[in-house]
Amino acid sequence: MTTLALTVQCPSTRGIVAAIANFLADQGCNLTDSAQFDDAETGNFFMRVSFRSETGADRTALEAAFAEVAGRFDMTFAFHDETEKMKVVLMVSRFGHCLNDLLYRWRIGALPIDIVAVISNHMDYQKVVVNHDIPFHCIKVTKANKAEAEAAQMAIIEESGAELVVLARYMQVLSDEMCQKMSGRIINIHHSFLPSFKGANPYKQAFERGVKLIGATSHYVTADLDEGPIIEQDIIRVTHAQSAEDYVSLGRDVEAQVLARAIHAHIHHRVFLNGNKTVVFPASPGSHASERMG
Repeated sequence: MTTLALTVQCPSTRGIVAAIANFLADQGCNLTDSAQFDDAETGNFFMRVSFRSETGADRTALEAAFAEVAGRFDMTFAFHDETEKMKVVLMVSRFGHCLNDLLYRWRIGALPIDIVAVISNHMDYQKVVVNHDIPFHCIKVTKANKAEAEAAQMAIIEESGAELVVLARYMQVLSDEMCQKMSGRIINIHHSFLPSFKGANPYKQAFERGVKLIGATSHYVTADLDEGPIIEQDIIRVTHAQSAEDYVSLGRDVEAQVLARAIHAHIHHRVFLNGNKTVVFPASPGSHASERMG
């Protein structure tokens, strides 16, 4: 039985939910999960529906048939096969906690993605990546070769067919051109609870301000550094007795968890861009299940 998801974005008006439900019922589909949001400020409507086709209707046929409904409501829409694994490229520098966490989640099936390559500007994690039978590419980046290095990175991304790039503590700023070309398809983890403490040393900034909570933020990458639409955040409590180095250590687990949750939301098509913000719907039942425990 085919399991699909339909994502819809359009101007808010009466009758959208009924039209979608009636269409799917008429096509022999049974709804298994549904989430919607009507943004009163922008007038935008967002919806994600999971369903099973009980008559064998495939994605191509449903897309063609749905065009009439979409035209009626001026919808942007897409049908997604929930069994297909998104192709992902991971990028990392010298902090490996997020990379190792993602590799583990991928290995046990908790993060159902197809890691097609890992790109780094250092050799530190070549062995661990190659031991997972994943292609590893070391591309050194300097001020002098930045354009050439980024062209090489883009060649790997395009040749591998990657649909998503994850900056798993990749400590190089991407160019405006790359950010625009990959808009909505690059996810970063920032070791701070944005919008506070931007830049390269947020834990030191937080320590100097004597904060009682530190956190991590996963967001889409834009040309404006650390300003992209936020997907996921979390925090951990700290005290006056802890050092800046303690902040770094305590923050590692939060960073790894926040990045994994952001990727999980993206690959299941639960994230919608809404101006400079996002709409993130809850996970469908069963989408967190792992193929094995370890």
